[in-house]
Amino acid sequence: MKYVENIQQVAGLQPDYLGFIFYDKSKRNFEGIIPQLPKDIKKTGVFVNEYLEIVISLVEEYKLEAVQLHGDESVTYIESLKEHLPKVELIKVFGIKDEFDFEILKSYEAVVDYFLFDTKGKERGGNGVTFDWSVLKNYNSTKPFFLSGGIGLEEIKEVQNIIKTDLPIYALDVNSKFEKEAGLKSVKKIKKFKNEISTN
Repeated sequence: MKYVENIQQVAGLQPDYLGFIFYDKSKRNFEGIIPQLPKDIKKTGVFVNEYLEIVISLVEEYKLEAVQLHGDESVTYIESLKEHLPKVELIKVFGIKDEFDFEILKSYEAVVDYFLFDTKGKERGGNGVTFDWSVLKNYNSTKPFFLSGGIGLEEIKEVQNIIKTDLPIYALDVNSKFEKEAGLKSVKKIKKFKNEISTN
């Protein structure tokens, strides 16, 4: 999210989380004001290999309730973050293309609240492309995760199918396929997605 009026409009649809990207190489980089939001929407900061002190400072400044780590953050880095921000949800992102070694996740399990699986692409997220979800059948952790990467209206049937599996899918992370331009979301499309995804 990027623009005050658009943030308020999307917040009106009552998502569980709203994301704000604090990464200056992103076309969605956030530098504005976050308006007052309903208490049950978690303001989420998205960071990529950022200095620990900067993450902590921005979490405090914007009163963020969740942090999504989109870089190559180590377990030690996340432990320090957890120590400084004990009440903030920590979400570690991993990019997947055609295959993935889920053993990599083992060392992170104790320090994060959720994993997030996105499509490995040129950008650190927001590529608008799905990865091969059949890879997730090898997921061997009980840690709940966010499913991300190119999810749009065209993927509703596939999303409904994967939600019916035993995978511990906690949330769906949507972004670029609902944009009019970088950071500006189509309220109409999100509303349609929200209504249709919950049917069946």
